[in-house]
Amino acid sequence: MSNNSSLNEDQTTQVIALAMDLARDDKGAELADFLDHGLDVDVQDAGGNTLLMLAAYKGNAGTVSMLLAHGANVDLRNERDQSPLAGALFKGEDAVVALLVAAGADLDAGTPSARATAAMFGREHLLG
Repeated sequence: MSNNSSLNEDQTTQVIALAMDLARDDKGAELADFLDHGLDVDVQDAGGNTLLMLAAYKGNAGTVSMLLAHGANVDLRNERDQSPLAGALFKGEDAVVALLVAAGADLDAGTPSARATAAMFGREHLLG
């Protein structure tokens, strides 16, 4: 019996899907275990969404904080060129917006940019 701990492609896909669900469901402590065991904090799903993107879009401030503490890239955009900050603004997640802005998120990254999204929804005051 081999002591090889690497996962095959199918298993890797399943682990990523489970991690994405944890980010969506605000299960930061469980997700932190995955990160502590080697999952890349900036892993992306088939649509290019990161754990941070999904947590931000769902308004999961605790999970967003944990991901930022683990070094998540605040400016990674998905395949539709959307940023986590623009997603949080779109959803009206003010606490998450504050966390991402404090972490240095680029207000002009993505399509539409966070700045443009804030203007569309009258939330410019959230950008500082």
